[in-house]
Amino acid sequence: MLPQDQIEVGDDGFRQWDVITALDMDAMVNTVKGWMENPVKFARSHGVTVSATPDGSDPQSDIHILIVEGFLLYNYKPLLEVYNKCYYVTIPYEECKMRRSMRTYTVPDPAGLFDGHVWPMYLKHRKEMSETNLDFQYLDGMKSKEEIYNHVYEDIQNTLVNVL
Repeated sequence: MLPQDQIEVGDDGFRQWDVITALDMDAMVNTVKGWMENPVKFARSHGVTVSATPDGSDPQSDIHILIVEGFLLYNYKPLLEVYNKCYYVTIPYEECKMRRSMRTYTVPDPAGLFDGHVWPMYLKHRKEMSETNLDFQYLDGMKSKEEIYNHVYEDIQNTLVNVL
């Protein structure tokens, strides 16, 4: 996310936090590509201890999984080529509005932001995302975090079993 003073104000009168130009996507791409080049070296350079597996094999030969999470990730073309699996959590308008209203921000949302900017931008970006031809699994955001996690975990496990 760029600093607040670098975020443009749109025609709707709101700061444009929900657009790709508000994010440092070059840094995201560089981070993902750095991990792809050498996941073990990348982990170590970020303070993550990587040790041999219980069978004593070299960590370099292990399977490495990177989970990239965030909004607008499927709207940035330079990243589209790196995804093996795509998940997208959906929730209905009323639930999204209620959850947003319960969040506490350092600078509170101005009146009308959700209906005047946040939800319309969500719909716009979701439409653009659906035009990327990526194979998405849509996840029901009304389910618990544990249910969503378990679904994704099992799906990744099944994918690995079928690849190995």
